[in-house]
Amino acid sequence: TREHALLAFTLGVKQLIVGVNKMDSTEPPYSENRFLEIKREVSSYIKKIGYNPAAVAFVPISGWHGDNMLEPSTKMPWFKEWTIERKEGKEVGKCLIEALDAIAPPSRP
Repeated sequence: TREHALLAFTLGVKQLIVGVNKMDSTEPPYSENRFLEIKREVSSYIKKIGYNPAAVAFVPISGWHGDNMLEPSTKMPWFKEWTIERKEGKEVGKCLIEALDAIAPPSRP
């Protein structure tokens, strides 16, 4: 939610993953248009907060059915990959677990 994104940024969280859940409940189910609409809205909001949307992985998922959680879903053939662009380089993947694995460990003082 908006509050979580603002709180995360305020607390110093530098990396973000946006899991667009309940893709099975869109009309029609697993709608690419609905995913892109949510991605646009969330990108705009997190940019206002201070995050760089290019450095955020947006992953369409269905937690209930397990789609795109651990392996790419056949129900969303339109979703090719998420990308994260950072100073250290570019990361790409197809599902949520890969986005979690792409989180860079924070530097410690």
